[in-house]
Amino acid sequence: MIQPSELQELMTARRSNILIDANASVEVTDITALCNAAMLAPNHKRTWPLRLGVVQGDARSRLGELIADIMASQGDDPSKVERTRTKYLRAPVVIVLGARDGDSGQRSRENRYAVAAGAQNMLLAAEARGLAMLWSSPATGANDAISEFCDFEHHTEILGLMYLGYAAQSPPEIERPSTPITWIS
Repeated sequence: MIQPSELQELMTARRSNILIDANASVEVTDITALCNAAMLAPNHKRTWPLRLGVVQGDARSRLGELIADIMASQGDDPSKVERTRTKYLRAPVVIVLGARDGDSGQRSRENRYAVAAGAQNMLLAAEARGLAMLWSSPATGANDAISEFCDFEHHTEILGLMYLGYAAQSPPEIERPSTPITWIS
């Protein structure tokens, strides 16, 4: 059993890190363990909304081209579009997180919360395994194309693209603000 102090240390040590060695492969067992950790998050009414797409190899380049083409068609800044074409090559693995649509607006919101909780499980599991991970938001307007690329169900909302690999260097230290707690008696 993990001690509370060990869990606190793990949460404190976790940092978003894009400084990843793009050439150091990640074991399938580690990727699977992170995906399984995401599935352990609580979800409302056992809807199991989590959808995961593990993007590796040449598929990372295809994902970047797909998203960049959408950005270009929307008139996004050309330099940002060009950076997007290769940005998913920064890490050996990109994990796409999707939340399946619910049968109501409330259920869809609950599904998003569940997938976000799963993302935090993944981030902590990566830290525990000595892996670097960064949670990135999908480009505006690219949701449906990314969902289709990953063969997710129609109306799956993409909540993140998680860069995964081994750290090429440590991320900079950050100073966190104090926790804003309102005590109500």
